[in-house]
Parts: sequence; structure tokens; C-alpha cells
Amino acid sequence: MSTETSDSPTESERADRTMHFSMTGVREGFIECIPIALSVAGYGIAFGVLAAQAGVTVAEAAFMSATVLAGAAQLIAIELWAHPIPVGTIVATTFIVNLRYVLMGAALQPWFSRLSPLQSYGSVFFTADENWALTMGEFRSGSRRGAFLLGSGLAIWIFWISATVVGAVSGAAIGDPARYGLDFALTAVFIAIAVELWDGRSRLLPWVAAFGVAIGAASVLPGRWYILLGGLAGCFAEVVRVAA
Repeated sequence: MSTETSDSPTESERADRTMHFSMTGVREGFIECIPIALSVAGYGIAFGVLAAQAGVTVAEAAFMSATVLAGAAQLIAIELWAHPIPVGTIVATTFIVNLRYVLMGAALQPWFSRLSPLQSYGSVFFTADENWALTMGEFRSGSRRGAFLLGSGLAIWIFWISATVVGAVSGAAIGDPARYGLDFALTAVFIAIAVELWDGRSRLLPWVAAFGVAIGAASVLPGRWYILLGGLAGCFAEVVRVAA
């Protein structure tokens, strides 16, 4: 039996409400995301340090952060950086890692279908794992601030670029980022995201499925396929759970 009350809107009813896209929403999203953007800056510094050690200039590292805006993919690319640059390997690996954005974008579709193409696609460019999780919580709560993703993404974008520059400029002085725990920053942020997205025991099945498949795939497949396969397993398990 459903536990929802008659005055509690369902997810589809929330999605049907008119979305408002305004500078107020951008500003509020930006401010609310600053604490998370500060944590993102931690591994932004780590990326800048590693980029400098790989021979990438400060301008090149900053340009990569401004145009790619994908911490995991950028760190992987720098790990694979060599001379001559293995373009095919880097493109293939980062493509696999970033395929998760297809799933993330699909999750936002019910709300962003109420916005204009310019508003929705302009916001999606600034999507990162962290502000996507914040935005999902925002929209599922019934909020109609359609510019929240853009505002929160701008906060992460600015802090990410700034931290990249700091890391690249001071790379020699900082040395190994692991000495300061910066190598754990990415893991810590994703743990915080997982806590934010937890909806209780009723949603345990997709979590277990995603975790199990990701661990299994990581042990038998090369590269980063476990990220995509874990995400797909979680999606499939959720479909089965809802249909049951």
C-alpha cells in the first residue's frame, strides 16, 4: 500500500509543474553549491599538479578544465599522458568513463523538457557529478528552479578552473598530492553524493546491483568499463523493482 498522502505530489506531478528559469535561480544554485565546489577544488589542485608534472602548461591545463569539466576523465587522461600522446587510448578511455552522463542526462529529462533548448543544453554543459546530484534532489523535492543546474554548475566550473591553475602553478612546491590527501578528495566527494541520493531501503536493489556489477567488471575487464556497466546494472535493477 502506498504511504503517500493525498497532498503529497508524485514525481510526475512535480515534473508537470512549470519550470522557472531566471537569474535568481542561477544565483541560488551557485550559492548552494559553493561548499561542494570547494571540495571539488581539492582534486582540481591535484589535477593541476599532475598536469604540470606531465609537461602540460598552465594555460593548457586551464583550457582543458574549462572545456572538458570532467574531473575523472581529466585525471585519467593525465595518467595516460606520454610522448607521443596516445590519442586513441585517451579518447576511448575518457569516452567510456563519460558515458555515465548519458544516464545522468536521461534522469534530468522529465524536468528539462519543460525548458527551451537553449536553457536545457546550455545548462547541461555545466553538469558535473556533484551538481547533478544536488539538482536531482532539488527537482525531486518539488522545486521549479529550472536554472539551478546552471547556477550550481557555474560554481563548480569556476572553482575547478581556479584550482587547476593553482595546482599547475605551484606543482613543484606541492609535490605529490597524496601527501595532503588530495588523491582521496574525488572518492570523498562521490561518497557524499551517494549519501545525498540514498532514498532508504526500498531502493537498496539498484545500489547493490550497481556495486556488485562494478566490482565484478573492474576485476575482469581492462580500463574503466566498470563505471558504465555498474550504472547500467543499477538502472536495470530499478526498472525491475518498479515493475515488480
